[in-house]
Amino acid sequence: MWKKILSYFRNSDIRRQLYTIYFLVIFLPVVIIGTFLIVTTSRLLMNYHGDLLESDNLRTKTILFEITTQVCNISEDLAYNREVREMLSDLYYREEKLISRAGNVTDIDNYENTHAEIASIEIYTDNPTFVDYKQFHRAGEALQETSWYQKAAERQDGFWVTMESRDQFDNEYWNLSLVRKIPLTDSRYHAVMVIKLSDNYLRTRIDSQQYETMVSVDDMPVFYSSDRDQLGSSMARKRDRSGKGQHIVEWNAGQGACLETVSSLKLYQTDSMLYISTRNSQAFSNIRNILFTCLAIVAVAALIPWIIIHFFTEYLSSRILGLRQAMHQASNENYEFHAHVGGQDEISEAFDDLQVMVQKIQEKDAAMYEAQIKESSLMNEQQKMEFKMLASQINPHFLYNTLETIRMKAFTAGDREVARAIRLLGKSLRYVLDNTGTAFTTLEQALEHVKVYLEIQKLRFTDKFESRLRIEEGIDTEKLCILPLLLQPVVENAILHGMEETESKGLVEICIFRRTEKEELICIEVRDNGCGMDADTLDGLRRRIEEGDMSRSRSIGLYNINMRLKLNYGSGYGLQLESEKGAGTTVRIRIPLARMLDPEAVQSPAAFRDAKEARKT
Repeated sequence: MWKKILSYFRNSDIRRQLYTIYFLVIFLPVVIIGTFLIVTTSRLLMNYHGDLLESDNLRTKTILFEITTQVCNISEDLAYNREVREMLSDLYYREEKLISRAGNVTDIDNYENTHAEIASIEIYTDNPTFVDYKQFHRAGEALQETSWYQKAAERQDGFWVTMESRDQFDNEYWNLSLVRKIPLTDSRYHAVMVIKLSDNYLRTRIDSQQYETMVSVDDMPVFYSSDRDQLGSSMARKRDRSGKGQHIVEWNAGQGACLETVSSLKLYQTDSMLYISTRNSQAFSNIRNILFTCLAIVAVAALIPWIIIHFFTEYLSSRILGLRQAMHQASNENYEFHAHVGGQDEISEAFDDLQVMVQKIQEKDAAMYEAQIKESSLMNEQQKMEFKMLASQINPHFLYNTLETIRMKAFTAGDREVARAIRLLGKSLRYVLDNTGTAFTTLEQALEHVKVYLEIQKLRFTDKFESRLRIEEGIDTEKLCILPLLLQPVVENAILHGMEETESKGLVEICIFRRTEKEELICIEVRDNGCGMDADTLDGLRRRIEEGDMSRSRSIGLYNINMRLKLNYGSGYGLQLESEKGAGTTVRIRIPLARMLDPEAVQSPAAFRDAKEARKT
């Protein structure tokens, strides 16, 4: 894919490249990000308006629950009121007696007068001796045949119904009414109590300027609505018996889409269910306006860069075309330029340089050839200097740490420990001094130096780690030569960094074995069972070892070893690192066996061949 993209850019002119870059870098990201933001904003706004609807719906539900619960408690009190039940159980052959008894029942009047949510309390009875007086009414045959009266007569608990009524001006009202039977003992008659809620009180408590609300009970018509035209309509298709609000997006002819939340409420001490609808007809209009604004911003963000890119592209293309014509003339040895490149930038400077180049082209060819020769000589000298510098760099931390160890041992232990420490340090210093300035040492001497170094480190860390040396059978370390001071920094790195988080049971293992690839090699591996490294840290360490940074001390020892190996044995040799988090680290050194047998051939293959011939003679 990347090859196709690069091929497209290579085979396209500047104008097409700039337009393509605009499309890929500006237009496409703006469209993708803008689409994401618009979709996210739309979802957030929908959730925001939905949450507001749910909050208002819950407010309405709380008000209705409070009112209906209060009315249920009042009906319970009146249904078992002794005076009311005794009055309804008696027979009245004189109207004066009924009026006198009814006048003494004051609890009903008190509830009507002190509770604004109650529009009226009416009690109906089929007792034939009753007449209509105050809240008491005789239930005629037409009334007794109504569904709510028959239902109340057959059950002991109350239920809620929607009742239609008209005022003195013939205005239609729908009231939520609680109907319940008043139990009469020792009487063959029935009494039913109806408590109607005040429509004006509900409207005062529930009405909201922002939202429209409709409420119905069971399968009955709507008894409350912010829009009076909806009174008496049906909400059956929007029922939700879960009690949780559900969002509905509805499209109304002439009004557009609106957002609606419908929930249900089981009324206190009854099996009646209220259905509450809260609607916001302006939600989608507000959301649409915000989304149009976001869309306009995205369009402007894509359009303005295109206008700038367009004019810049035309201007740049014309100047590049002039430069191209001049270079084409120069390639055909026509140095009389008629093209003109304006401006004071890199293109105009390139045009000026082209003119100078044409005037001195032969001189530049000669100077370039001479420069190549000098550069080759400088590279050779630089490699020699770099090798000498890398070979002379010895990490002083080992000496400092050893001296500190001896000082602490002398302070805390006896003379024998101090003598041993000084002896080990002496052996180590003698090895360093003996090999300073030398090109090679035997592998046996290098391993002996590593053993001394490990013993010194054990004086510092006691039981923190153990060391182990494994040499493959048949490898004669006394006859193999190696660069001096090559192994000790690798072992030091394994102890100081690999065992950094290890308190005990650490292991540093040195393995020497043969391996055959393109030629026979001697592999020296330094392994530790320490903390190891993750993939990212390992990749970073490998880069530092290959690239190096002489201004930083981190990884400089491994970088020096890697460069010494490459300078002496070739770029195909060097350090190999393997590590896994929590499983330790392995550093591998690969050296051609033939060059270890005769180290003079490391830097001079011809000298190696001459030495072999001399040995034969």
